[in-house]
Amino acid sequence: MAHGRRQRRRYKRRSTGQTDYHRRLKLLRSGTPRAVVRITNTQVICQLISYQEDGDLILSAADGRSLRGKYAWPAKASTKSVPAAYCTGYALAKQVQKSGHGEAVLDIGLAAATPGNRVFAALKGMVDGGLSVPHNENIFPSDERLAGEHIDKSIAGAVEKTKTAIEEAN
Repeated sequence: MAHGRRQRRRYKRRSTGQTDYHRRLKLLRSGTPRAVVRITNTQVICQLISYQEDGDLILSAADGRSLRGKYAWPAKASTKSVPAAYCTGYALAKQVQKSGHGEAVLDIGLAAATPGNRVFAALKGMVDGGLSVPHNENIFPSDERLAGEHIDKSIAGAVEKTKTAIEEAN
């Protein structure tokens, strides 16, 4: 690695592949809050984050556990699937509207920007929930995938139940 007087070490989060600082700086310069979507091994996490000099401030958050706990997502269904990502994004948008924020910029981190993936399913949920996020319509998954018909017919009913539970809670 870089040692010596003329060498500069990279930031630790960059060298471990956790942060793309060039993309982060572009997002922060916009001045609008970031709609952050992260896919873990077990769930989808969606957060609305604003930049502060002393550290980022999380304005609102929704994740797979809150789908099961608050919004009647089936216990045996995955919380990181495409329909779960859509419902999580929808829940975040409804929470954010209640707090008075209406626009954001999508931050997918180091995830691949492949059209139709789970990150863009969460974005579709945010847009359908009323959050204004700049996007292109071609990146969203198909409506059949968002409803969960590719997994099981019962998931399609669960998505609708979850959406109505989110509407009632917010």
